[in-house]
Amino acid sequence: MGKNCCGPVADVEANNDPLWRRILWIALILNAVMFSVEIVAGLAADSRALQADALDFLGDAANYAISLGVAGMALAWHARAAIAKAATMLAFGLWVLGSAIWGFFVGASPDAGTMGIIGTVALAVNLAVAAMLFRFRMGDANMRSVWVCSRNDAIGNVAVLGAALGVFGTGRAWPDLVVAAIMAGLALWGSIEVFAQARGELRST
Repeated sequence: MGKNCCGPVADVEANNDPLWRRILWIALILNAVMFSVEIVAGLAADSRALQADALDFLGDAANYAISLGVAGMALAWHARAAIAKAATMLAFGLWVLGSAIWGFFVGASPDAGTMGIIGTVALAVNLAVAAMLFRFRMGDANMRSVWVCSRNDAIGNVAVLGAALGVFGTGRAWPDLVVAAIMAGLALWGSIEVFAQARGELRST
């Protein structure tokens, strides 16, 4: 979204919006709860896609906490926070990609039923968070990073459900591993998006 000469001021005001803060708190709590649920289910089901999604929930909870911490600060600090979050997304993507590659050699077939149930719950949570954040999707890099995370999460959950169907239909692990690799790709692409916008905002300030 193009910014006029008052753009940075508007972004700071938007980050101070009580509704924005309230949504971040709700999103933080939901993501922390879902991390706890999904990491246990992912380990029990031996699903790398669920484990990847659980770590994504953890990363998002941390990102929401960072966004709350810089909400009242100048735009430059929002951009710096976004760069830190982009680095987190990059690290997450690389870890998940490595885990998926490793799983191709040593992984066992995961429990499709658990993947389907937990994936459905995770999708419902992420759709709710994404819907709440939709109005803030075109803000500064900090707001943009939060929206990108939520958007990627919902896409990732749909992919997890697809993996559950694939595992159920084939009785093999490869659908789970392919989805984990796709989620890694989403994280890597999202980190590039956020980093590019944050760098631009730092240069403008």
